[in-house]
Amino acid sequence: MSPLSALKSLVHASLVATALFAAHGASAQNTPGVLRVSAIPDEAPTELQRKFKPLGDYLAKATGLKVEFTPVTDYAASVEGLINHKLDLVWFGGFTFVQANVRSKGQVVPLVQRAEDEKFRSVFISAQPGIARLEDLKGKTLSFGSESSTSGHLMPRSFLLNAKVDPDTDLKRVAFSGAHDATVAAVAGGKVDAGALNISVWEKLVEAGKVDPKAVRVFYTTPGYYDYNWSVHASMAPALQKKIREAFLALDGSTAQGKEILELQRATKFVPTKAENYKTIEAAARNAGLLK
Repeated sequence: MSPLSALKSLVHASLVATALFAAHGASAQNTPGVLRVSAIPDEAPTELQRKFKPLGDYLAKATGLKVEFTPVTDYAASVEGLINHKLDLVWFGGFTFVQANVRSKGQVVPLVQRAEDEKFRSVFISAQPGIARLEDLKGKTLSFGSESSTSGHLMPRSFLLNAKVDPDTDLKRVAFSGAHDATVAAVAGGKVDAGALNISVWEKLVEAGKVDPKAVRVFYTTPGYYDYNWSVHASMAPALQKKIREAFLALDGSTAQGKEILELQRATKFVPTKAENYKTIEAAARNAGLLK
């Protein structure tokens, strides 16, 4: 089975699971006094927890609620968690937001995104000197991140197709690492010839000295596109939606608390967003046959 066929099967399985969940009336109720938060697992679980802790404390004070961060096993679980009311606030990538919004028939509300997410980018990396363009990937091995990742799969796939490179037929092998940092490790370790990932994670790993940019280099950076956001279900009380949105918008890098949170979130500031911003992501997913 090709990677694209496998991804279609994954999406179909998630749809079936969601339908069965709803049919049996198993939708969980909101927990009084608790804001249940999660995020797509695009980095190691320990890193996600570290990044969220100061933000969780801040949101608890802003909302008056106990904030609980619940890690999920995969991207599909973050989608199902929000639309089935098991989670209240989720950090989605553009594609996972689109999946959740389409499957819930427009019942997912994106509250805010980082200013950086208005023109987010992906990078293609390699340690092979003979790879300098997307076209050079023909006959090579490539690692994406998670199958449902916007910046680690969907958009890189879209830009490859625009360059007349079909990952399923023109590449020797396509792998899915599951996370952006794992993609870098696969390329650095020689397991694949190249990889595609989120530019923010790449820059963070370089700054932390966890990858040598002279050994593993960026050979292509994509044009910008809308990506990550913090989303809630439309059934959340409007007053609480407003509190959460305003808390994010009030984060100020000139304060010690704001600086810590924004740096961990790789953000200069948060800005309002709307579902219409993700129409390009939805179109790319439909063109790839990942949304019906």
